[in-house]
Amino acid sequence: MRFANVCLESIGAEIPEETWTSQSIENRLQPLYQRLKLPEGRLELMSGIAERRVWQPGTMPSEPSIRSANQAIDHCRIDRSQIGCLIHASVCRDFLEPATASRVHHGIGLDDRCWVYDVSNACLGLINGAVQIALMIEAGAIEAGIVVGTENSRPLLEQTIATLNADESITRKSVKPAFASLTIGSGSCAWLLCHRRLSQGGTSIEAAIAHSRTQFNDLCRSNQDTAGSEMAPLMDTDSERLMAEGIATGAAAFEQLIDQSGWNRDQIDRSVCHQVGSRHRAAMLEAMGLPIERDSITFPRLGNTGSVALPLTLAAAAVAGELQPGNRAAMLGIGSGINSVMLASTWGNTPVGGNLASELGLTTAAKPGT
Repeated sequence: MRFANVCLESIGAEIPEETWTSQSIENRLQPLYQRLKLPEGRLELMSGIAERRVWQPGTMPSEPSIRSANQAIDHCRIDRSQIGCLIHASVCRDFLEPATASRVHHGIGLDDRCWVYDVSNACLGLINGAVQIALMIEAGAIEAGIVVGTENSRPLLEQTIATLNADESITRKSVKPAFASLTIGSGSCAWLLCHRRLSQGGTSIEAAIAHSRTQFNDLCRSNQDTAGSEMAPLMDTDSERLMAEGIATGAAAFEQLIDQSGWNRDQIDRSVCHQVGSRHRAAMLEAMGLPIERDSITFPRLGNTGSVALPLTLAAAAVAGELQPGNRAAMLGIGSGINSVMLASTWGNTPVGGNLASELGLTTAAKPGT
């Protein structure tokens, strides 16, 4: 699908202050490491992830989401009364019901005529939500909308560590499906999209595609459907097959994006992919025929932050100056299932609010009108 009137007007991005290094996780796993005689340093060596952030115990996803959404609104000139849709789109949510979007909608004070609901699609939730809002804007149903999400890795990390240390039946072979869970990080991101006539020079969203290979839906699964701060999830991931089939899915999806956008590879100034790890990144870019020097990453410092990984990396690229007005930016999303959603955009003056820049030591672009 193509869009003529949709702009990414502003971004709100927040990450936790607490950092867990890969070394500190291995320190917590000493009972397992000693029993299986595992070499220290393997977690960072295998993934390229040095550290990840975690929210404070008891954090509900809606809390950072409210802050991120407010930052996105505060960093543009769109009035809250003009926002006609709010979608909460992360894997993590406050409750099974009601929609986490309900609490976020109330917390940021949007109009009671606003569409309010959750979207869930593993690591693609925010991108799916952005496409839904773009369609509503293009159709003339709304003038602006916000998609937001917050991923909370702390329960998964803690439960995985506790299980690995306690289960003495685990072997070097059987431990492998659990290691992907140790790469997960926390973060929050909001995108505010609006009609071009309201935009102050925001990023133009030009095309979107979807591609699925759902015969591989069994390669990454959580153990149960849980929500809220008390959740204790576990995940089982066939990392090798998931990477291989995910790359094949992404490469096929990218061909669709090239066709839909009318671009060729050489015209893409910046790529932003889902953040898994160093091996996945190198193999994915090679399969797509894209240069690694034009690709932006955050996984070494943030880990895999699920549905907010690509949005947070886009925000980091913006504040670091890796994206300049006029750049063609390809957003290359992929998630377990296996599904892929990709966007083609021409970068504009899209400001980024929140603590992402200060926490990562990046230079923040000035807010419009200041």
